[in-house]
Amino acid sequence: MPMIGWIFILVALALVLGSLFMLRDSGSKMYIPKDKLEKVRKRKAELEAEEKSEDQW
Repeated sequence: MPMIGWIFILVALALVLGSLFMLRDSGSKMYIPKDKLEKVRKRKAELEAEEKSEDQW
């Protein structure tokens, strides 16, 4: 394989690995306020209760 082929492969690999590391580092920085988190949990519980009552029919 010519040298330019190896360079393209290395650059592509570096781009993929770099983006994966960036995703890993930025994934845990999302802050959700406690009131919104409680609202989401409440809505989830409501939906699960609704689905459970529909399944009984």
